[in-house]
Amino acid sequence: MIVFPNAKINIGLNVVEKRPDGFHNIESIFYPVKELFDVLEIVEATVLKFTSSGIAIPGNHDDNLCLKAYRLIKTDFDVASIHIHLHKVIPIGAGLGGGSADAAFTLKALNQLFELNLTEEQLIVYARKLGSDCAFFIKNTPVYAFGKGDEFEPIDLDLSKFNIKIEYPNIHVGTAEAYAGVKPKPSSKSLKDLIKLPIENWKNSIKNDFEASIFLNHLQIKVLKEKFYNEGAIYASMTGSGSAVFGIFEK
Repeated sequence: MIVFPNAKINIGLNVVEKRPDGFHNIESIFYPVKELFDVLEIVEATVLKFTSSGIAIPGNHDDNLCLKAYRLIKTDFDVASIHIHLHKVIPIGAGLGGGSADAAFTLKALNQLFELNLTEEQLIVYARKLGSDCAFFIKNTPVYAFGKGDEFEPIDLDLSKFNIKIEYPNIHVGTAEAYAGVKPKPSSKSLKDLIKLPIENWKNSIKNDFEASIFLNHLQIKVLKEKFYNEGAIYASMTGSGSAVFGIFEK
């Protein structure tokens, strides 16, 4: 079985408060970008195996989220061993959600491959155990994200008449670095309301709280955003905690 885990972008990101558990509450708009995707193949095998190609995946393969997704399913279902091959295209550490998408699509593929008959809501419960935004990729539709970024409300947002251009400056911005430069504060106006404005108004109303400090540390990312506006983007922003930047253009 072959599936195609896609990227996402964050349109706006407000860090609202620090939680007692050390995490942060945020609000953001998650929007799937299905034109940018990894390739994930899963077949039954005699022993559990993970291989990869494309962009090199750092760290121990045993810690890969695809394997963690399989082991999570294996705790509740007597599924056969599998060979997972991941061809990595979505840049790593870019704020595009590639790893989370791989994990969520593994869950969905296993559900189909082994005919587990899990509902989307049941798959979301599994996905939440793997990472904050993994659950988004189960339904893979535009949402208003809040809490730790793992609670969602569906929104009516369709950007299909626009071109979304994404560039990755080959800079890895760690989560710790991103949050170190942010002072959490409640938003004066909810992104749920701001996203309803005409897209021409987003530039002056929808912000990413991570940009200010990250632009100071990584000027290339700021320059990339400015380049998009110089090229005629209606709206441009760093996605998530970076470092990829996207621009929304008229077709």
